Amino acid sequence: MRRVEIICVLLIGIGMGCMAGGPAIEPYVPHEPTASASAGDAGSGLCPLILDRGDVALATTVIFHHLPQPDELQDAGEQPLIRHIVVLLPAWPQGNMQLPMFTNVPPEADVILIVPGYPPDRSALEAWNYVKGPVRMILVVDGPPISSGVLDDLNLARHLERVVARMDQPSRAGFERLQRPLSFVHDVN
Repeated sequence: MRRVEIICVLLIGIGMGCMAGGPAIEPYVPHEPTASASAGDAGSGLCPLILDRGDVALATTVIFHHLPQPDELQDAGEQPLIRHIVVLLPAWPQGNMQLPMFTNVPPEADVILIVPGYPPDRSALEAWNYVKGPVRMILVVDGPPISSGVLDDLNLARHLERVVARMDQPSRAGFERLQRPLSFVHDVN
């Protein structure tokens, strides 16, 4: 009986070794953005691909390149297996614009708001504190702010989850007072 077990393990090992070899993998060559890409995301380096290590479920992500209207949010919520609604804005909303209320988002979904740059003023950031619903804000900036007061305002932002800085050399210099996770992106183009 022991001899049969050894032969089976040996055959399985040989089979696994033979399957390990395969055709050579071609290098990935990125495609240039098409002319139909909007100006807000063509050169900004914002990527709506959300990778969450803890989330291994099969799910749907809906992407908006503008602030969605309530009927658009309702339509997005009716998608099967909805997990994320990504709102990828080309700039901070201007003036006293009515910000959408994300309260009718399904309970299994969240809204990930990706905004480029620092807020133009304190009121633009404070307006988002009154937005209700499961909102996670991610700021994509080009370096540390000019004033440390901006970081103090960001620390008080209720929905701010992370700041992503596009910098040649990752450094916390200028971000010392930031009390949120800080990531760095380096564009090699």
